[in-house]
Amino acid sequence: MERVWEFLKEAGVYYLATVEGDQPRVRPFGTAHIFEGKLYIQTGKVKPVSKQLLDNPKAELCAFHNGQWLRLAGELVEDDRVEAKKSMLDAYPNLRGMYDENDGNTQVLYFKDATATFSSFTAAPEVIRF
Repeated sequence: MERVWEFLKEAGVYYLATVEGDQPRVRPFGTAHIFEGKLYIQTGKVKPVSKQLLDNPKAELCAFHNGQWLRLAGELVEDDRVEAKKSMLDAYPNLRGMYDENDGNTQVLYFKDATATFSSFTAAPEVIRF
């Protein structure tokens, strides 16, 4: 899992895919954080992505960096604890202008039953599950 986190940090931006009804939805994200041994992302509860994940927690993200790409699929589970939100926002202090762990909007989610696949044009895919 730490290799996945490091790759996402180095890439800077990844694209998260969710489903709305029968329509896939993809958008850029930039948060990736390890808290209590789980890989977390962050969003706002007022955003459509939050409702999409509530309706269907299955998601996939994709990132590209240095000729290699990562696809990470799994379920995203909300962690509504203040400690988890605070840990994320402390790791991304630039988000504090828009979010606070006590604002009722900040949402952190961790990957459950995740499968990460690292691929490139020059090597066989590598799969990590966590």
